[in-house]
Amino acid sequence: MPLGVLQHYTIEPSNLEATKDFYCDVLGLENGDRPPLGFPGYWLYSGGVATVHLLGERRPREGIVVRGTEKKFDDTGRFDHIAFAATDFDGVCARLESRKVKYRHQVIPRTGGRQVFLYDPDGVGVELNFPPPAEDKKAA
Repeated sequence: MPLGVLQHYTIEPSNLEATKDFYCDVLGLENGDRPPLGFPGYWLYSGGVATVHLLGERRPREGIVVRGTEKKFDDTGRFDHIAFAATDFDGVCARLESRKVKYRHQVIPRTGGRQVFLYDPDGVGVELNFPPPAEDKKAA
C-alpha cells in the first residue's frame, strides 16, 4: 500500500484567529473554502491545496481526541515542524522582519539552498526551503 503525497496537517491552536492570521499574514497562505463541519475552523491554502487545517472548539466524536476533554492519550508523540517549498528569500525575510517575526536562516552545505526557520503562535515549527540563489531568482 504505497502512500501518496502529504495532503494536509491539522493544528488545534490555543487561539484560532491569531494562528489563522499568522499563517495568512506572515506566511502568505490563503484562507479558503471549507465544508460546513459543524465547528469553527479554517482551511488555509498553499498553491491551491488546503495544506493547513485549523480546528476551533468542538465536541468530542468517537475516535477523536479533543483538547480539554477527559479522553486523552498518555503520549501522542512530538510534532516538531512542517516544511514548505518557497521562493524569494530576500522578500520573505523582509516580510518576516516587517511583522517582527523572529526567525533564523542557514545555507544548506553542498547544495547552496537556503532555509528559514520560525514558529507559529503555538510553537509549531515552520521551515521554508529556498533553492540556491541563482535558481531562486529564476523562479521569482
